[in-house]
Amino acid sequence: MRLPSMARLRRRGRAITRTALRRLRRSRTKRYLRSAGLSEGAKVHLGCGPVRLVNWVNVDIDSAVKPDLRVDLRYGFPAPASSIAFIFSEHVFEHLSLEHGVQLLVDCRNALSPGGVMRIAMPDLRYLVDHYLGDWKDQAWLRDPGCSMIDTPARMLNFALRSWEHLYVYDIDELTLRLNEAGFSEVTTQEWGQSDHPELRGLERRPDSLLIVEAAK
Repeated sequence: MRLPSMARLRRRGRAITRTALRRLRRSRTKRYLRSAGLSEGAKVHLGCGPVRLVNWVNVDIDSAVKPDLRVDLRYGFPAPASSIAFIFSEHVFEHLSLEHGVQLLVDCRNALSPGGVMRIAMPDLRYLVDHYLGDWKDQAWLRDPGCSMIDTPARMLNFALRSWEHLYVYDIDELTLRLNEAGFSEVTTQEWGQSDHPELRGLERRPDSLLIVEAAK
């Protein structure tokens, strides 16, 4: 019988360790959120950064922005089931791997009350690809001085997909698929700042939030 190589054993050991650490961190986050005492019908703002929404529970990992709850969303958001009425995130999911993003969607769906709604705003992969194939310079974000080195369509697309710690950029089909897989029953596209739900109007701050959806539990 052929024995596994030492390199393979080390890789397997590292994978087991990563899995164990992830489970431990999720367990700690779950206890933390349970003890936080989210009020019934809470509104939660995930990945708030410096934008603090009034009458919302603002969540971020960075203590410098003084969030209401300090949570590393790479390990999900395992809040108590059916405890939240609305969830909002802007430019968050593209900073997570697909695996971690899907886990966060599952957690959010579980945390929402029946009829609860999650609103997601993010960059749009299809917009970037359309401009790569067309007039690639016609994008507001390229006027930022930090983007002055971008001189070709290929460089533009690579920069948009890889910079700002982006890990996975979505288009509408991909985002809808992942929301449906997470158990959301209805996904609708929305205009910037507009919503049928008064609680979800006027939340976006980023002009480059070009893909906006609402998903109902």
